[in-house]
Amino acid sequence: MHKGRLEAFSDGVIAIIITIMVLEMKVPHGTDLQSLTALGPVFFSYVLSFVYVGLYWNNHHHLFQAVKQVSGPVLWANLHLLFWLSLFPFASGWMGENHFAMWPVVAYGVVLIMAGFAYAILVRLLLAGHGAESVLAKAIGSDFKGKISLVIYLAGIALAFVNPWIGVALYACVAIIWLIPDRRIERTLVA
Repeated sequence: MHKGRLEAFSDGVIAIIITIMVLEMKVPHGTDLQSLTALGPVFFSYVLSFVYVGLYWNNHHHLFQAVKQVSGPVLWANLHLLFWLSLFPFASGWMGENHFAMWPVVAYGVVLIMAGFAYAILVRLLLAGHGAESVLAKAIGSDFKGKISLVIYLAGIALAFVNPWIGVALYACVAIIWLIPDRRIERTLVA
């Protein structure tokens, strides 16, 4: 199957996810800075989630530059990823509205780790369909960043039970790791 429809659908869903997240941010009723400052936790949660959704969109885009065709299982794996990404507005909103309380931070971490697992499943299915000698396999390599991200998410979830801010800090660390551009696919496609 051609990959174009999968990419277009994914782009549309991700655009809707970002729109929903921004619509969840309510305009303050006051006109002073204090009424704006009260939105700080919600805004921070939004920024973190916006970065994450942007990272998934960017990596999804790069991943599919090296993909030649998709199969039925790949379509389902992509939907699985989009399901977990679609929970970002809920998890982000719950975390921000409750000022990073323990259970919302844990739930946010669960959404993050499940999205990470879903992305890893998608990658594995794509690799299985393209072979070990494909451009895609060479570009993915050992996927160290993907694996270490899952470990950090797990640590963040566990440590959020001790102190939610440790969990949030670890979630932010993973985002920072991925903000550093990963040029594996671009280098492989150019070579």
